[in-house]
Parts: sequence; structure tokens; C-alpha cells
Amino acid sequence: MTSISHSPATAEIRAAPKATTRNAALDRARTFLTLVVVIHHAVIPYTYFGDAGGKSWLGFDAVILATDSFFMAMFFFLSGLFVWPSFAHKAPPIFLRDRLLRLGLPFAIAAFTTIPIAYYAVALRQQPDIDFAAFWWKTITVGPWPSGPIWFVWVLLAFDLSASVLYRLSPTLVDPINRLSLRGYDRPAEFFLFLLAITAVVYIPARVHYGPGYWFEFGPFSVQASRVLLYAAYFFIGAGVGAANFDRGVLSADGRLAKSSSGWVIATLIPYCLLWVLIYIKRAILGNPLLLPDWYEASYGLFFVAFSAAILFAILAYFLRFKQSGWSVLDPMQGDAYGIFLVHYPIVLWLQYWLFDFDLPAIVKAAVAFVLTVALSWAATAALRKIPGATRVL
Repeated sequence: MTSISHSPATAEIRAAPKATTRNAALDRARTFLTLVVVIHHAVIPYTYFGDAGGKSWLGFDAVILATDSFFMAMFFFLSGLFVWPSFAHKAPPIFLRDRLLRLGLPFAIAAFTTIPIAYYAVALRQQPDIDFAAFWWKTITVGPWPSGPIWFVWVLLAFDLSASVLYRLSPTLVDPINRLSLRGYDRPAEFFLFLLAITAVVYIPARVHYGPGYWFEFGPFSVQASRVLLYAAYFFIGAGVGAANFDRGVLSADGRLAKSSSGWVIATLIPYCLLWVLIYIKRAILGNPLLLPDWYEASYGLFFVAFSAAILFAILAYFLRFKQSGWSVLDPMQGDAYGIFLVHYPIVLWLQYWLFDFDLPAIVKAAVAFVLTVALSWAATAALRKIPGATRVL
């Protein structure tokens, strides 16, 4: 890294002032993603392979295919954007304290409370007479101890801590990515191809080796084996984009990306349709086998990362172009978005449990689950944030 640290471009990166105001477009994109998470969990039981007693709608399969293929990777990308500048402004002990408070504490609390409460609703369907205390004790002592969506929190904490160590070793480590971001101001397609290449390299071999469904698990600490390096790539690429000159890089509100939002929407459709082609091949031609051939997993992995990268650009282009100023329907929820993410899961699972015996169309059940989950988790978060000191965590 010596040659990089002494290059003129790096000197420019280091000397450039950092933006001190919040970025409305990115705040709104993050809030939008939180709602996507809730939609994802609200409709899962009502897909073709769901467990809602035969109530399903094929449109929800299309929703799940799309959301599962991008939203967690995008969360890691957005989380990485501002991590590198924070190292320059916070001493390591302060950064560690803040991350443990913001991520470690919620994960620990949720793992012992909201997650067992959530999965108790699932257990009751299989064993109606099970006592919650017995279920909770078995969960934390014998297992399985699923983490639900909060796996994201501990993995993000691990990435943050890893990034902190790497920054101390070399503050210029992500500068090459930042220079690519600067070129992306005028040529976002180049940055897209870079993102696509890196994510393909880390994801496709892992998917071929582990398959799509295998998870590394240790108690409540779990992560999808084929995607952990994909998420790391998105996080550290985000860190490189946000390292410096944010207002002159690929995510500039004045850049070409923000002016070509419709083009990126079109770019998402090609890999998305190809994913459906592969799903058809798996079901109609291959006979939906438990073990798929390597060529299939590799092809699926390529279309997966292409769709993930394209829709990331499409969503960011939209918010950069249209949601930089003025009022947005997402604004009132921004301060509570993280809390909604943390508390929504038991709410949505219990709503689905109570809706199970109602003879209603899948669309109606999913709509009720989504609307009530948003309302109740938002209200719960607002109440929790009134506790003294809670705003430092939520």
C-alpha cells in the first residue's frame, strides 16, 4: 500500500473535506429498505412454498425472489458508507463502545427475548400444548436457537470491528475504491461492472460449494454460508465509496447515476427474468431435485449478483434524483427505522399465527400483516425511544 499512500490521487482523497450534513436521499433509501424487510416477512407464508394452510399468491413469489436477492446486501452497502470517516473522528475505544451499544446490546437483548417470542408462534403450530418457559429454555440450552433477521446486527458488528482494525493498519486501504467512485460520477457503469465482478468472484464459488440454503450457526450467531463474503464485499465497497469526496463520487446527487434512474430499472429486469428462467428449468426440466448441478448454481449465482448490483443502482438513482429535498412520506419514520427492524419480527409472526385460521385470500392476509406490523412495531419503537438513554441504542 506504500505506493498508494503517496500517490497524488490519494493525497487529494485525504485532504478533501467530509460532508457534515445528513444525506436525505440515503436516509430515505435506508427507511425504504426497512419497509422492504417488513414486506418480505409479511408475505413469505403466502408464497407457493409457504406454510399458510394453502393460502398463496404467485405474485408474492415474485416479491420474495426480488427482495431476497438484494435487500440485505444493500443494507450492508449503506452501513459501510460512513464507517471509514468515522474512524478518523473517533478513537478506537469510543468507536468500540458505540458499536457495542448500538449493535451488540440490541442483538443480545433480542436473542434472549424477541426472537424466542417470535418463534414460539411457529412452535405452537407444531406443538399447541408447549409452554413458553419450556420452549424458551430449550431454545437457549439445547437449540436450535434461530436468530431471525437480527443475524444482520451481529454480522454488521463483526464487519465494523474488522474495518476498524484494517483502518488502523492502513487508512488508505479503500482509496482505490474511492477513486473508482470518483470516476463513477461520470461513468457509473464502470463502477457497476466493478461491483458485479467482485461480488461474482466471492459469491459464485461459495454458492456452488455450500449451496443456497446452508447456514453457519453457533447458538444465535448465524449467517448464510454462501453469502457472508458477498455481504462483506458490499460493506467494504460501501466503505470505499464513502471514504472521501462523497459529493463528487458515484453517489453524487449531480452525477450521472442520479440522472439515469430509468435505465437502471431496465437493467434489473434482464437478470431478474433470467432467474425465473432458471427456476422454471429447475422445476419443469430438472424435476426440482434436492441437489442441483454446479452449472445451475453458478448460473443462478451470476444472475443473482447481477440483479443485486443493478437494483442497488436503480434504487439509489431514484432516491438521489427525486428524494434529495422536500418532504417524503418516509421522513416521519426515519428516526424509528432501526427500532422497527429490531422489533417487527415477533409482531409479524404472531399476526400470521392469528390470521392462519381465517378464511381470507392470501393478498388480504399479507396486507393485514404488513400494515399492522408497521403500525405496531413503529408504535413500540416510539415508546421504547422515550426510555432515558434509549435513543443512543435505537
